[in-house]
Amino acid sequence: MTLHAALRVQRAGFRLSLDLTVEPGEVVALLGPNGAGKTTALRALAGLEAGGAISVNGSTWDGLPAEKRPVGVVFQDYLLFAHMSVLDNVAFGLRARGTRKAEANAIALRWLHQVGLTEFARAKPRTLSGGQAQRVALARALATSPQLLLLDEPLAALDASTRLRVRSELGRHLIDYPGHTLLVTHDPLDAMVLADRLVILENGRVVQQGAPRDVVRQPQTDYVAHLVGLNFYRGVADGTEVRLDDGGTLTIAEPAEGPVHVVFPPSAVSLFPSKPAGSPRNTWQAVVSGIEQHAHTTRVDLDGSPAVLADVTTATVAELRLQPGDSLWVSLKATEIHTYPR
Repeated sequence: MTLHAALRVQRAGFRLSLDLTVEPGEVVALLGPNGAGKTTALRALAGLEAGGAISVNGSTWDGLPAEKRPVGVVFQDYLLFAHMSVLDNVAFGLRARGTRKAEANAIALRWLHQVGLTEFARAKPRTLSGGQAQRVALARALATSPQLLLLDEPLAALDASTRLRVRSELGRHLIDYPGHTLLVTHDPLDAMVLADRLVILENGRVVQQGAPRDVVRQPQTDYVAHLVGLNFYRGVADGTEVRLDDGGTLTIAEPAEGPVHVVFPPSAVSLFPSKPAGSPRNTWQAVVSGIEQHAHTTRVDLDGSPAVLADVTTATVAELRLQPGDSLWVSLKATEIHTYPR
């Protein structure tokens, strides 16, 4: 029972045109920069915004108000009802659909057991941790047995230490969920870990989709390349030489012909104070334009032909005494460069 959605939303200065399919048991992650249309797509699927033609197994949802759609939603801030107990929060959707209180509470208790929060049934949401509140919101969304589960930045409100654990818990629950799941996120790690397929949205349209491993290997836009942490260029290949559209030439190990994308990881880039002797097949001068500390490495942004990102160790930063404005030599082995047709 594949879910088919044709979402068309028009407003001043923006148009969403998204054709989406989700298989039963599949988790699809919708990623994109701010303003790409992710939230608009979620609202259209939920029935909170007009412009969505949606069908599952021949049954259409067009025109159905939000409360009539077989959809469960976990919002970014969870939106639990502060004046209700945890149990009443989970039972709310069932009661709103006409289920008797005793039956709704029994179902809600089963879901609280499922997410490991039975002992909090009588608690108020304000007493919960962020991870517990997220699990209550998930139980509330699933209690009505929805055909479509919408997750709107479900981990964004959590601190870093809690996020890792809750992401793992959420992944286990999604494996058991037989319906269709759409995860809306800006976090590539959430998408890579939780989703079976990525759909990348920019300016209201799909620019790339596929399994996470395929998107990582062959990004099609600058946004996607930045998302997965790769240096990304467009150029024209002639054998083992690629002339880049924005300036500069790179030598590659595997011959190619015609228009290509060129990618390589920042970790493949080496930096030297002077031109290295016996250097790799690609060397050029560049100027440091930015330095940013990451967990275990330092990201160096360099202007040159081409401009490039390099990930280096703290020891390298200290040895080179890196500062913005410094002129350095960049080196890159041809074997580290990957090309594919564009």
